[in-house]
Amino acid sequence: MQVIIDFNEIESWKSFHSVFSEIMGFPDFYGENMDAWIDCMSSIDDPETGMSTIVVKSNENLDMIVLGMSNALKNTPEIFQCFFECTVAVNQRFIEIDSETRLKIVGI
Repeated sequence: MQVIIDFNEIESWKSFHSVFSEIMGFPDFYGENMDAWIDCMSSIDDPETGMSTIVVKSNENLDMIVLGMSNALKNTPEIFQCFFECTVAVNQRFIEIDSETRLKIVGI
């Protein structure tokens, strides 16, 4: 499964969380912080949690196609670095529960 994340639309933490919340279908109570992001993204293989409308099977990957990666690295490097690190944290959670689901960042 793939989602397109347009980092050209991300200029602040608020816009980061807004973009992801819209694309991933996070719940109304989404906390708009990286702990909440990790929790929601860690639940993409469990639709019963209601943490995301994007659901992948437990043995599938979610490819996050990143548009504007060079702009992100130039204009919002701290946000992009945190996004990368938190993606690693989500994948670590999947590994710990023996899930084969993984998040992948694909820059174009």
